Amino acid sequence: MTMNPPKLTHPAEALILAKLAPAVIDRARQLRLMIFDVDGVLTDGRLWYGEHGELMKGFHALDGHGLRLLRESGIEVALMTGREGPIVARRAAELGISLVFQGVRDKGQAIVALAQERGFELSEVGYMGDDIIDMAALQRVGFAASVPDAPAYVSQIVHWVSNRPGGSGAVRDCCDLILAAQGRLGGFLAGGTARLSGAIQ
Repeated sequence: MTMNPPKLTHPAEALILAKLAPAVIDRARQLRLMIFDVDGVLTDGRLWYGEHGELMKGFHALDGHGLRLLRESGIEVALMTGREGPIVARRAAELGISLVFQGVRDKGQAIVALAQERGFELSEVGYMGDDIIDMAALQRVGFAASVPDAPAYVSQIVHWVSNRPGGSGAVRDCCDLILAAQGRLGGFLAGGTARLSGAIQ
């Protein structure tokens, strides 16, 4: 059932939402918690190794800013990855994200548990992922998102796919969509960065 059209606060919100199906906008409007995979979503998926193990990951500043905008708007943000390492924890700390889950193999069950813990219905939870390990989570949440280079069997089960590759602004696209659908993006566009607390990341 389609909800009433969102009350837009800035012309850019209409631009973002213009090409989206009303059902996708409705799903994004309900979100109170958005969860992101890391490798292939917040990064380009490449793993850089030195002689002592994983050395670095590349994160995009646009994505970091988008995650900050979500948090500043009152939408909870979490990172959930099947891998483990200090790099993700450090990036999350820089962005003020306290909900960080590493080494998660059953992401579907983990998201159900997290939603219950935070007091959210699954219709109020979104997830962005790109691979087989993400499919159970993508099939359970109210809003499922992915990246253009994900396998077809992943992209065909989600509600929305970014035009930008993972690690190159896909997460920012997703954040802007959610904020526009909820009529929250306009306040940041009108006020610049004055509303943001802390440093821009």
